[in-house]
Amino acid sequence: MVNIASLPIPDTQLERAKTTITPLSSQNSSFIIDSRNKSYKFQYSNIYFLRLSALRGFVQENAVRQWSNLPGKPSFVPRVLEVEPSKLCYIIGTVYMDMPLKPNVMEDIARDHSIPAPPPPPYYYSGEDQIMIEDESGRIQLVGERLKSERLVTGVIIGALGMETSDGKFEVVDICYAGLAPQPSATIEAGSQSPVEKDTLNSEDLPTDEWIGIISGLNVGAPASSDGQIQLLIEYLTGEEGSTDDNFSASRISRLIIAGNSMAPMLVTGKGELDAEGDKKTRKFAYDGTTFSSHPIVTLSSHLLDIGRVMPLHVLPGGADPSGVILPQQPFPRAMFGAVSSFSSFACETNPTYLNISSDSSSDTRTLLLHSGQPVNDMFKYLPSPPHTHLGIVESTLKWRHIAPTAPDTLWCHPYFTADPFILKETPDIYIVGGQKKFATKLVEDTGKDDGLRKRCRLVLVPEFSESGILALVNLRTLRVKAVRFRGEGMTNNVANGTDLNAMESSPSEPVPLAEPESSMPQSSNSSKIL
Repeated sequence: MVNIASLPIPDTQLERAKTTITPLSSQNSSFIIDSRNKSYKFQYSNIYFLRLSALRGFVQENAVRQWSNLPGKPSFVPRVLEVEPSKLCYIIGTVYMDMPLKPNVMEDIARDHSIPAPPPPPYYYSGEDQIMIEDESGRIQLVGERLKSERLVTGVIIGALGMETSDGKFEVVDICYAGLAPQPSATIEAGSQSPVEKDTLNSEDLPTDEWIGIISGLNVGAPASSDGQIQLLIEYLTGEEGSTDDNFSASRISRLIIAGNSMAPMLVTGKGELDAEGDKKTRKFAYDGTTFSSHPIVTLSSHLLDIGRVMPLHVLPGGADPSGVILPQQPFPRAMFGAVSSFSSFACETNPTYLNISSDSSSDTRTLLLHSGQPVNDMFKYLPSPPHTHLGIVESTLKWRHIAPTAPDTLWCHPYFTADPFILKETPDIYIVGGQKKFATKLVEDTGKDDGLRKRCRLVLVPEFSESGILALVNLRTLRVKAVRFRGEGMTNNVANGTDLNAMESSPSEPVPLAEPESSMPQSSNSSKIL
C-alpha cells in the first residue's frame, strides 16, 4: 500500500491584504469627458497654447537658476522672432519636429483614394529631420551639437540657450525643462532624513506590507492564445496554486490593475454568408454573426469574475480594446463584463487615470498614474533606438511635466479648450505604463537642490502578458518592485520556449536576469525578483 503524505496545513488562516481608494487631490483631475466638454468644434492648436502658457513659468524659473550666472549674462527673449543675431540669450517655446516620414493629414486629404495608401512607417525619424521651437509669435529652427544628446519630441516645452546665426537659425548650447512637479509626499529636506524615512528607503519588505499587482495585454481572443498562462495567473492570485509561501505572497496583493489590451483586435473573417436566394442573411442585433464573435468578451468576463471574487479590480482600456481610439479613452461600460460588474470592488477606469491608494496597515498613501502605453509607444517613433529606450522616455515625461506631448500631432486626443489634462501638476509616487515590449523599472529621485524637498517616483513598464507572462508587483510602503512570471510546459509562445526576461533598474544598458527557482507545480513555473 502506497503512503501518501498529507497536504501541509498553515498554522493561521491567510487574509487578503486590504487597501482603500481615497479621493484625488484637486491637482490630479479626472480624465472623464462629461457632456459639457464633449465638443469637437474647437481647433487643436489651442492645446499647444494652453500647454505653453501653463509650463512657460516653470521653465523660465529653471532657466534663470541654471544660466543667470554664466559669463556673458544671457538675457531672456520673450518672443522667438525677437532674437538678435550673435547675442547670447535664451528663449522658451514648444518643440516641433519637422519630419518627412511623419503622417501628414493634408497629404491624406489630397491623396487619390483610388490608389491604396502605403503602410505607415514604423518610425518617423530620418536624416532630414529638423527641430523647431515656436511660440505665439512664430517659429525658428534649432541647430547645434547639443541637440544630438537630447531626447526631444513634438510638443515638449523647453528653454534653449544660444544665439542666432547668420542664416537665421538658433544655435543651441544648452537646454532646460520644467523639471519634476511638486509631490505631496516629498516632505523631507535633502540630506536630513528622518529615521522613519531612512528606514523606508533602505528596509526590506515586511510580511505586513501591501502590494499592488499590475498586468497588461491579456489579448484574450488572439490566434496565439495565452489561456494557459492566464489560468495560472488566476490560480496564483486566488491561492489555488503553489506552495504555502506562494499562497502567502499572493495574499499580500491587495488589488489588481489591468493596464489595457485585455482583448485582441477583432479579426474580420469574411463578408457574410449568402442565403439560398443569393441575398445577405439578415443581421441580428446590428452585427453580422459570420464576422463577429462574442467569445473574447465572454472569456474575459469569466476571468475577471474569478479574480474579482478575491480582490478589487481596476480595468483600463487600451489601443487594441473595443473603446474609443482618442485619448483620454473613456471607461468601458460595466455591463459588458457580466456578473463581475455587480461587485462594488470592480472599477472601469479611464486611460490615463490617477488612483490614490491608502494602506490599511499603515499611514502610507500613494498616488498612482497609469496609462496603457500609447503615448510612450508614439514618442518612441520619434527617436532612434539605441540609444533611446522606453524607460528613458517615461523618465523624460516627468521632467517635461507632460505625459503625452505628441498629442494631438501624431497621437489622437480630445480637442480640449480650457486646459491640457496631460500636464503633470503633481509628481506621482508610482508611474505605471502598460503595453510595453519588455519589463523595466527605475526609481527616479530628485535630490531637492532646487526646493529643498526630495521627490521619488517609481517607474514600472509592464509588458504584454500574452507574450511575457509577467505580473508586476509594487510594494506600497517601500516602492520596491517584484516581477512574477507564469509559464507552462507545452505552451507555444516565446515565454514557454525559454526567452530570457530582463529587469532593468537605473541603467537600461545593464540587464539584470531574474532568478529561475524550481516551481512546486509540475506543469508550470514561475520566477520572481525583488527590485
